[in-house]
Amino acid sequence: MKLWMPAAFCNAVKNLIIKWLPAFCSSSLIILMTLPMVANAVIEIAPLSSEELEGRYRELIEELRCPKCQNQNLADSNSPISVDLREQVRVLLEEGKSDEEVVAYLVDRYGDFVRYRPAVKENTLVLWFGPAAVGLLGLLVIVSFIRRQRSVAMPKDDQLSPEEQARLNDLLAHKEQEDAR
Repeated sequence: MKLWMPAAFCNAVKNLIIKWLPAFCSSSLIILMTLPMVANAVIEIAPLSSEELEGRYRELIEELRCPKCQNQNLADSNSPISVDLREQVRVLLEEGKSDEEVVAYLVDRYGDFVRYRPAVKENTLVLWFGPAAVGLLGLLVIVSFIRRQRSVAMPKDDQLSPEEQARLNDLLAHKEQEDAR
């Protein structure tokens, strides 16, 4: 019968702490870091006149960018300009404006920056097609590099020249003589 040993128990506890403490600390840190995001969520108090307008309103404020916050949409931002723009979107929808008219009004006033997906125009072609062009260029460079490496690594033909065959025979004969000793 094996007796319980305090040293063994302490070592087991220590190993468990060493193994699981980093994961526990990192997951706790992630949870603590995301709590302010939940607390900063925008709460809309005034409902729109219909459910259809409410749905359109939600879609619009999700796809329109806050001019002050750079990387937040109107739905996520609490800046004063964002509050004003949400109210403006609400008023325009209640007036019967279409989604395109609301977006056009905000673009006229603040520029294409307020759109997360700007229209494809002459001044936005690089924005839309630049990443694909860079990706294709990178792919071409990789393919040409691989082809060049293969052509250097593999001989053009499998036959040895007479000089190379004679040198190989000499080396093999020399190796056999050394092995025989």
